[in-house]
Amino acid sequence: MAQQAVAGQATAGRTGWAGASAGGIAVPEVAVRLVAALLALAVTAVHVADQGGVTALNSPDWIGWGYRVIEVGGVLTALALLVPWPAWLGPTWLGSAWLGSAWLGWAAAVLLGTGPFLAYVASRTVGVPGDPGDVGNWGYWVGTVSLFVEAALVALSVGMLLALRQRPPSAAASGA
Repeated sequence: MAQQAVAGQATAGRTGWAGASAGGIAVPEVAVRLVAALLALAVTAVHVADQGGVTALNSPDWIGWGYRVIEVGGVLTALALLVPWPAWLGPTWLGSAWLGSAWLGWAAAVLLGTGPFLAYVASRTVGVPGDPGDVGNWGYWVGTVSLFVEAALVALSVGMLLALRQRPPSAAASGA
């Protein structure tokens, strides 16, 4: 019985179920989506905490509003990853390049992780306008947590986008 289950998992892995490698353990896509949604919400939580709460706005104002965009983007990305969108939602002008509604959530997750990561690195290396005091401040633990969460989100999302590109067109168009 156990051998049949392992064989079924290996077969599912070879057919591209949740992007598993041939011979690897297959993981249901819903579990991968849930992990990514939790990482997106963690990006949001880190930025709310760093800003001093939901009602606070970081200084200078443009950085505070950038935090707001990240916070709202994290919630919207989590929703895009968890809520099944209809296949007709995709742009028809993309034709076969449209990888289904799943593509939208994973692309949003890549942007959500990459943007703050690059902004943090820029603020610590060359500095950003209005915030010269953070140059060289690599010891800020909230920023370090944010870097790890964002890197994990980007790695997972890029992996899933690559797996989506390898799916047959009929499976990718359904967004499953």
